[in-house]
Amino acid sequence: MPSRTPPAPTDAAPAARSTRDRLLDAVEQLLGEAGPRAATLDAVAAAAGVSKGGLLYHFGTKDALVEGLLERLRTLAAEDLARMRSAPEGAARYYVRTSVVASSDPLQRATIAALRLVQDADRRAVAAFTEVSEGWRVAIEEELGDRALSRVVQLVGDGLWMSASMGVVPPDVEEVLAALPGVPPARG
Repeated sequence: MPSRTPPAPTDAAPAARSTRDRLLDAVEQLLGEAGPRAATLDAVAAAAGVSKGGLLYHFGTKDALVEGLLERLRTLAAEDLARMRSAPEGAARYYVRTSVVASSDPLQRATIAALRLVQDADRRAVAAFTEVSEGWRVAIEEELGDRALSRVVQLVGDGLWMSASMGVVPPDVEEVLAALPGVPPARG
């Protein structure tokens, strides 16, 4: 479940972000820090610095807000998948190497928020996360030609991602890659 998107305008001043994006940023933050019960419409509006009416203008219900978040996840993951498929080093190496990311990464934040919803048994989040994860795995399998090996590579990347998400940044990612049998050396 790596998150490897290039820097996004999230570091820009809040006014530079659209209201819709600020609302999605706020729900991601609330879900990531405190879970689904904390992500009420009132709390999301307050965290985004908009009125509840402003939130309801963009997302008429909490379900619509969750759908917006999951659509953001799918969009960011699709962009990452395109980079993964065209990476000079190959999809498998890209997946593992880029699994170690900063907590400010947009795809990282969206993934963590979606996983908090998955933990709360939100079927839409389960479906979105499954779709995203399977897209990454298929790209790895297309390169390696082996379904089981593609799953092993994905699980290694996911473990590195989880460690990095908890602040434990593994210093030996290249050594890990070298130890994976069947993963070709970097191309180009």
